[in-house]
Amino acid sequence: MGDFFRSEEMSLCQLFIQPEAAYSSVSLLGEAGIVQFRDLNIEVSAFQRKFVPEVRTCEEIERKLRYIQTEMKKDGVLIPELKKMPLAPMPREIIDLEAQVERTENEIQEMSQNAINLQSNFMELTELKHVLEKTDQFFQEQEGDSATRALIGDDTQAARTQLGFVAGVVPKERVFSFERMLWRISRGNVFLRRADIDEPLYDPATGNSRLKTVFVAFFQGEQLKSRVKKVCAGFHATMYPCPCTLNERMGMVNEVKTRLEDLSMVLNQTNDHRQRVLISVARELMSWTVQVRKMKAIYHTMNMFNMDVTKKCLIAECWVPTKDLNFINQAMAEGGKLVGSTIPSFINIIHTTEDPPTFNRTNRFTKGFQALIDSYGISTYREVNPALYTIITFPFLFGIMFGDLGHGFILTIFAAWMVIFEQSLGAKKSNNEIWNIFFGGRYIILLMGIFSMYTGLIYNDIFSKSMNIFGSAWKTNYDESTVESNDYLTLNPNGSDYEGTPYPFGVDPIWQRCQLHVSDGIVRINDFKKCMLCNYGSKTMHKIFAIFRNSKQPMNILFDFVPQMLFLCCLFLYMVFMMFYKFFKYSARNPLKSSEQCAPMVLIMFIDMVLVSTPVDKNPDKPEDEKCDLYMYEGQKTVQMILLAIALLCIPVMLFAKPIYLLCCKKKPPISHAVEQEVRVQYYNEIDGSANGDVHTDIVYENVVVSKAADHDDIDHDSPSEIIVHQVIHTIEYALSTVSHTASYLRLWALSLAHSQLSDVLWTMVLKKGVQLHTYGVALFAIFAFWSFLTVAILVLMEGLSAFLHTLRLHWVEFCSKFYAGQGYAFMPFKLAKISGEDEEES
Repeated sequence: MGDFFRSEEMSLCQLFIQPEAAYSSVSLLGEAGIVQFRDLNIEVSAFQRKFVPEVRTCEEIERKLRYIQTEMKKDGVLIPELKKMPLAPMPREIIDLEAQVERTENEIQEMSQNAINLQSNFMELTELKHVLEKTDQFFQEQEGDSATRALIGDDTQAARTQLGFVAGVVPKERVFSFERMLWRISRGNVFLRRADIDEPLYDPATGNSRLKTVFVAFFQGEQLKSRVKKVCAGFHATMYPCPCTLNERMGMVNEVKTRLEDLSMVLNQTNDHRQRVLISVARELMSWTVQVRKMKAIYHTMNMFNMDVTKKCLIAECWVPTKDLNFINQAMAEGGKLVGSTIPSFINIIHTTEDPPTFNRTNRFTKGFQALIDSYGISTYREVNPALYTIITFPFLFGIMFGDLGHGFILTIFAAWMVIFEQSLGAKKSNNEIWNIFFGGRYIILLMGIFSMYTGLIYNDIFSKSMNIFGSAWKTNYDESTVESNDYLTLNPNGSDYEGTPYPFGVDPIWQRCQLHVSDGIVRINDFKKCMLCNYGSKTMHKIFAIFRNSKQPMNILFDFVPQMLFLCCLFLYMVFMMFYKFFKYSARNPLKSSEQCAPMVLIMFIDMVLVSTPVDKNPDKPEDEKCDLYMYEGQKTVQMILLAIALLCIPVMLFAKPIYLLCCKKKPPISHAVEQEVRVQYYNEIDGSANGDVHTDIVYENVVVSKAADHDDIDHDSPSEIIVHQVIHTIEYALSTVSHTASYLRLWALSLAHSQLSDVLWTMVLKKGVQLHTYGVALFAIFAFWSFLTVAILVLMEGLSAFLHTLRLHWVEFCSKFYAGQGYAFMPFKLAKISGEDEEES
């Protein structure tokens, strides 16, 4: 955990890599995922970089692989997941892979085209079969074949009564428009008969099935024939030849059916062959895809490198964790061995004034907590990481608001299931965003459930019921009817009803009974929770701890940290002290002035302290022996005046001390990022001008930095007015947030109250009333199922989400705002595991 306390130390390095060993070296660095490369060719167009042809080759292979994958999804072929991710192929291997993918694509395209042609022929023959069968029904409706000849016309009447006809199919949704158009262009002289085809016909051109209708249009004359054909073409109707005589139609139908049977057999054989080919390719598809993506990413990264003037060396610039510098050297040496390079690559560390990226090394357990902090803001380089403390404080604050042994057990079981089966569950790539959020925070949910169970034991609360494990410390001599019926009955803490021995662990179960029948019970329980939660949350454990931040500058410690701590402790930590002092001093068995009757309210006492007012004696006419003391201890007024004066004096210190110091002891600023880039350009010119970089690179770089910094000494810091305004805003924000954030921690008490009362309502209104109805069997099971559903849906999910959001706010606003700058930028290493989808971080 020591490394998790702050971000990793980072080093800006130059890598001098031999061109033939660059690909293998970058591949090894990408598999490790610990190097963030910088683009040294910002001014160069993306189409003019050195490795653009290789990138285009990878993109072309990706296009072919996407086509193959689309064809597999179209045929329902299952693509198996990879159990082990392959490494990036060497450049010489990509030639064989490209040829193999191209052969596969051509074969699938040829099979697809043949299948489309066969299916088109099958659809046309099917339509022709329906046309022949339906038109035969039209002609059979007449009185035999003679009636047909009368309709069509014979040789003697051909000059006057011969009718022509056109038969075909038209989409069913266009039938009525088609019929209306024929009537209009012929002025009612076209006779149309139609019949629907029952089953939809598959169209290979569109890949969809459509319902169609067979039609026969009778007309007289060539002019109408031409018009009818134009209308058919306009409505995308397909026309088929249809003989006039019955024998010819029957013979043609038999011929079409024979051809359909043969074509159906050929189609089945073609589909079987296509399935075998696709299944064999599916075993290698994911491996090919991962390899091509990795290779493309490597070439993209190499396009960020700079080539020296001798064209003999590639220069890369990258951020690397200092601990991993030895691994970088080993990776470059191993990359040279893989290609047989005799010239070694080497690394050079650059001293820079630029802020390094922030890298917090995480594992499966800490990754979720780090994500919570990174959502608020990326840590400034080497800043104290709040995620380390969030591992404990986040689930504990959640447990305070969600304190119930039963509900916490449900959360724990759900999270434990995700943790135990995390490998199998993580292997199933899901697009459900809600599930991915739950699974990513499985360890957070597990700790939240455990802490909820712990606080539920302290509250002695399980599904709104209490457990009498050790026996209550309260005894009563009243009978059960008196206790049950009297809402105003109270037990005297100084009488024989109380044994005087406190409950060993948690809350005495008598208070749960008290809440049901005594109006004062809920007030006592809530007072207990309010004092305990506010003391922990806003003062002693969270807010004060948040101010204990690290700063390398003594100025910040002297002018920010010290007055802030004094201001907070003199006011609010003193109030916490008075709460505990009141708890130990006043008791029911003490004399009058130290009994519970004279115990003052700490909140009223604190308000009197801030307003510099004297407490009011409510019973001035009583004798001195019967009066309560106005203060809790001697000299309390003097102590409070001193503490208030110290707190008020801290405000001008926070307002003016730091601006005055900055204006009096102002230092020259470091060179800017733009100047740093100028240094890089000049540095590369110095290196490129030497043979193979045989100069002392550190000396060259330092000289360039010094010269450039000297040219920019006239750059000014913020003006004095900006410094003062910034400090005033910071001081006002701190003083106001001290009060508002203290009140904000009351949400711990409010959410705990709401959760317990809502749980009690569900138990009383649903389960208890259902049992009181003396239901048995299925009815009782249904009532219990309904109560269980409401418990999980409302109390576990909705209340759990509410407590989670409030806990998140307490950390982001109340905790992190006290010390966390969060002005850094994340370390984004070149990681091939992200490309392959294998990005589960290990320790």
